[in-house]
Amino acid sequence: MAEMMSEDQYMERKRWVFLGLPFTFTTYHVAENVITIDSGFFRKVENDCYMYKVQDVELVATFFERIAGLGTVICYTGDTTHPKLMLEHIKNAKTIKNYILEASENARMKRRTLNTLNIGAEAMDDMDGAGLDE
Repeated sequence: MAEMMSEDQYMERKRWVFLGLPFTFTTYHVAENVITIDSGFFRKVENDCYMYKVQDVELVATFFERIAGLGTVICYTGDTTHPKLMLEHIKNAKTIKNYILEASENARMKRRTLNTLNIGAEAMDDMDGAGLDE
């Protein structure tokens, strides 16, 4: 079960797909402003991603994950070190995915960060019609 740290923070452990047992050394902390992944036993690695950098969130659940009540949340980010951040084999994955989606949108609004993608936009060479040689 996802441990609700406070009103706006989750902590979850990566689990084995077999029976959903949490015998791994990876924990995920999802807070209002940052996602933190702590992993490792002998060599500890901590990876942070600011919430405003999360561009899209996807939930994937394989057949065996669904049997164990698990899911994998994939966050597509603008982060340079990890553009695809995976929260693997976690319980309550749908709740956490929805929280990340809302929190990332709120963080972008607070920072006044805009995602501007010109998909299918044509180049504007001459806006006033007077020619470019002027």
